[in-house]
Amino acid sequence: QVQLVESGGGLVQAGGSLRLSCAASKRAMSSYTMGWFRQAPGKEREFVSAIQWNGGTTLYADSVKGRFTISRDNARNTVYLQMNSLKTEDTAVYYCAADAGSLSSWYSRQAGRYDSWGQGTQVTVSS
Repeated sequence: QVQLVESGGGLVQAGGSLRLSCAASKRAMSSYTMGWFRQAPGKEREFVSAIQWNGGTTLYADSVKGRFTISRDNARNTVYLQMNSLKTEDTAVYYCAADAGSLSSWYSRQAGRYDSWGQGTQVTVSS
């Protein structure tokens, strides 16, 4: 498994931006599919975005498409989630996850696909 540590969460006003980072413990992370999920109070964990091992292909939930951008720097074992035009409904704990398998347009949207998870970082968007 890969140890993952998220950072960059915080409180921001609607319309603002945040960039989340996820640092991985292993260089092998460079071959992993990486994903971001989020969980709001009283709701199930939901898919946000995923990125292929080489950054060549990305997936987004419809709710964030056009506002969020996932990227990775394999030399730094780090994955990022740039979040722009934030809305109050984006408020949640955001989790980074790693999957040793290849990116799949369906499976990579499923939390059960991922082998390793970070502890989460809180994002709060105020109106």
